[in-house]
Amino acid sequence: MQSTRDFSHYVKVLGSGLGHLDLAVEGVSCATCMTKIERGMSAMPDVTLARVNLTDRRLALEWKLGALDPVQFIDRLAELGYKAYPFEPVRAEMAEVQQSRHLLRCLGVAAFATMNVMMLSVPVWSGNTSDMLPEQRDFFHWLSALIALPAATYAGLPFFRSAYSALRAGGVNMDVPISIGVILALGMSLVETANHAEHAYFDAAIMLLTFLLVGRYLDQSMRRRTRTVAGNLAALKAETATKFVTADEIREVPVAAVRSGDLVLLRPGERCAVDGVVEDGRSEIDQSLITGETLYEIAEPGAQIYAGTMNVSGTLRVRVAAASEGTLLDEIGRLLDNALQARSRYVQLADRASRLYAPVVHATALLTMLGWLAAGASWHDSIVTAIAVLIITCPCALGLAIPAVQTIAAGAMFRAGVLLNSGDAIERIAAVDTIVFDKTGTLTLPDLDVINGTAIPAEVFALAGRVALASHHPLAAAVARGALARAPLDGMVEEPGQGVHGMVNGVEVRLGRPSYCDAEDQAARLLAEDPEVSVVAFCRGAERYVFAIRQRLRADATQVIAGLRRAGLAIEILSGDRESAVRFAAQHLGVTAWRAQMSPAGKIARIEALKRAGHNVMMVGDGLNDAPSLAAASVSMSPISATHLSQAAADLVFLGKELAPVLVAVSLSRKAVSLMRQNLTLAIGYNVLAVPIAIAGLATPLIAALAMSGSSLLVMLNAVRARRGALEEA
Repeated sequence: MQSTRDFSHYVKVLGSGLGHLDLAVEGVSCATCMTKIERGMSAMPDVTLARVNLTDRRLALEWKLGALDPVQFIDRLAELGYKAYPFEPVRAEMAEVQQSRHLLRCLGVAAFATMNVMMLSVPVWSGNTSDMLPEQRDFFHWLSALIALPAATYAGLPFFRSAYSALRAGGVNMDVPISIGVILALGMSLVETANHAEHAYFDAAIMLLTFLLVGRYLDQSMRRRTRTVAGNLAALKAETATKFVTADEIREVPVAAVRSGDLVLLRPGERCAVDGVVEDGRSEIDQSLITGETLYEIAEPGAQIYAGTMNVSGTLRVRVAAASEGTLLDEIGRLLDNALQARSRYVQLADRASRLYAPVVHATALLTMLGWLAAGASWHDSIVTAIAVLIITCPCALGLAIPAVQTIAAGAMFRAGVLLNSGDAIERIAAVDTIVFDKTGTLTLPDLDVINGTAIPAEVFALAGRVALASHHPLAAAVARGALARAPLDGMVEEPGQGVHGMVNGVEVRLGRPSYCDAEDQAARLLAEDPEVSVVAFCRGAERYVFAIRQRLRADATQVIAGLRRAGLAIEILSGDRESAVRFAAQHLGVTAWRAQMSPAGKIARIEALKRAGHNVMMVGDGLNDAPSLAAASVSMSPISATHLSQAAADLVFLGKELAPVLVAVSLSRKAVSLMRQNLTLAIGYNVLAVPIAIAGLATPLIAALAMSGSSLLVMLNAVRARRGALEEA
């Protein structure tokens, strides 16, 4: 019986006739592996994208639909020396746990062997070996070999397997010279011991493996902690939903079977599986993922609810707007994936340097050996020096220098409510000296609010809210929302451009323009006190009331603007809103540079003028008309409430109702770029100093192992400071 493989159900169909497939790839451990896979897969005809995410060892592929069978990708990866299978979060997590346990076991074996071999080496180091009996010295060496050889064979498996796979596929990676160095050190030590030589290097080989395993385990743990953020998002997705199949019958179905327009039941303690609008019921919901608020929010008819939110108390009926794919939770997950997969300029620089590593280090070690032989050194001394060069030049520090910072910074930003949508956004934000804000929906909250509700009798406010439900005008919607109105009144009639009127208990009620409600005097007095507000009037018989409405500034906008100024940034407001409203916002925020009634072209012209003057401009906006300005700026940012077009044009998206993520993004980016530069300097400086020392024969394999491992640990510990910086900003 012939078996076939069908991975078509893992393929996502994109626009423009493209297919997308995520593959989990085993054995990806360094930048060289990433480059090899991406080049090998991109060389396949009709493949338009091949991007490896080292964080979760996932390969994202896009190609022209119909041109290739997904099975061909698995086969091509096998030719390159890598085993792959369709990416499934649960399976990938299980594989990750198994790999972590294996690394920990290898590390335990290597560390135990290192301690014992080092103790056996102390008598040789501390005494005069010429005075020591050869039998004693040989005994210590053979005992070291008895411990080190089996320990190195097991502990070195992660490196040996990776190196073998690379060589079998006709290539090399960082693990090849590491494996060669370890094997040569062990082999040379056996030969030295058999020939009764004074020195052996079992301690160097096993210590090298110990420090390499420490670095690899810490690197994996760091990436796993950051990836846990994405895993938490996946955990927020409910797999099933309780759907109304008839008016009185419910059925639990997979989320994939729920469609827009369906009605679902959300019971207390359940996590919402869809985006939608509450049709019936009242409850408290935990919506902290979306709003950033830890306090529960009230969900009533008309309220929006998002996938991933937890229903705390009551039972709700929710009309579905999006399910399975297309929810806000999916959008957040996509942005986080972009952050973890994207490459910055510094990452690309480190990748290019790492690609050059394998051929350069092998050539350097060979030339070192030949040079020492030509200078009259013995084969023994020449090979030992070459081994030291192989070990000391391992570019693990260079390979970790930038990805470690970027991974930690991306995770820290997410925890602070910022999602990256571009690989080099961190670097571009760090260079910003001017921030241009849109007003409406950016400095202010998206919705209009009644600001004088406490001055209006509660019973009148509630009635006006119910009348307002009959209108589509945004000012009427603000009144209805402020009154928490859910039940519209019968018999209400809307007159376009004027307002709504009807009869309630035999008394006429009106809501609309002040002139429509005969409340012009009251409106004039209110506007005289605060000319920046919009007004809507309500009358019930002879009673007259006027509601003052405006968009509220975000609660922390003043503090954030002040913080950005302290960071040395110039602030401008460019808004399409009327002059009085923009002036009001600018005065309250202390911003002196502002412009109102700006068209999209006008905003772009101002941004281009700032750039020509030598400024690096960041644009923060949310509206459809802001998308061109976001694209024109050096770097851009949008709130999660922005239109999809604005989100697509933005380099970063921030969650919640506060503006604080803008300040956090700037501070974290500056910190991250500083750490990237420090790590590059440390990694390059290490090689500049260490390689000549090894070539000169001044470093034994043991010293080389200590130096190389120490440099890797140093850049990783330095990268962790990005997380500490995030905590300080938070």
